[in-house]
Amino acid sequence: MNKTRQRTAVLTISALVTGAVGAPAVARSISPAEVRPVADRLSAHSCSKATDQESDASAKYTISSGGRDRTYILHLPKGYERHSNWPLIIAYHGRGSTGTEIEGFSGLSSLPAVVAYPNGAIGTGSGYRQAWEGAPYAPPGVDDVQFTSHLLDQLQSDYCVDPTRSYATGKSNGAGLVGLLACRLPDRFAAFAPDSGAFYPQAREGCADAKPTAVLDIHGTGDTTIPYAGDPDRKLPAIRSYVADWAARDKCDPNPSTRTIGTDVTVFDWEHCAAGTDVEHVAVTGGGHVWPGTHTYSGGGHVTHTIAAQDVMWRFFSKHRLTAPNGATS
Repeated sequence: MNKTRQRTAVLTISALVTGAVGAPAVARSISPAEVRPVADRLSAHSCSKATDQESDASAKYTISSGGRDRTYILHLPKGYERHSNWPLIIAYHGRGSTGTEIEGFSGLSSLPAVVAYPNGAIGTGSGYRQAWEGAPYAPPGVDDVQFTSHLLDQLQSDYCVDPTRSYATGKSNGAGLVGLLACRLPDRFAAFAPDSGAFYPQAREGCADAKPTAVLDIHGTGDTTIPYAGDPDRKLPAIRSYVADWAARDKCDPNPSTRTIGTDVTVFDWEHCAAGTDVEHVAVTGGGHVWPGTHTYSGGGHVTHTIAAQDVMWRFFSKHRLTAPNGATS
């Protein structure tokens, strides 16, 4: 992998959005006493890694992976230079979308974390649309799992992020890739949070023997693009069944507890999972193929404002970290 970074353009500011390989990583759940404001848990040491990017701003960069130039948007949080151990979130857009678009509607750049928004390569099918591995229209010959690993290597090398607190999220096809990453890279990410996930068979390859890891899934019951009840013609699973499979891999109790938020959100929580793991499912009654809580277009259908997806994800992410993250890849 070519680790030379090219800064190509400053795109947005936050006001635009509402070494060596070690032992395999083991995720652990953080105790309730540890789940406190991130500002209280950040290192008192300032960031010593030089960058010409301003904090509280986003910029576009290029990385070489698999013989291709790949691009991503990177947002540095306000006060970035004051701490050396920021959490890192990687967020994957849906088919036909961009990193800029998911930054714009997700609200993730408002969180106290470094956030990367990679761009997919051009997939197959109608239109000239960016897509990800893990779908029937995936870009031919593109290894997005490898790309993700290379991106993690670069970000952890060049920026003041905590390698034990890397997290993955995405929407639709991007969420499908997140599901695949949960199976393939549980030693690199502490938790995964797909929204409106398109979990095609290609996004579930190798998952039967996947290691336990922390998974939060969000999906609207009124989603007509990726139906909540599944779509046999496209070999899409029912969402509750997909999440229950993760609960089984994580050795959780088979029957989840449930609680409601407002009148349209139900949270399913599988308990007594393997150490360091956690499985939750957030079902939005009547919710569409959208990012809950957003005020910006994110897909078709009803958008609840009972919850904001990024806040639900942040609460979940803040409970999990790796004990021994794997190091750089070749």
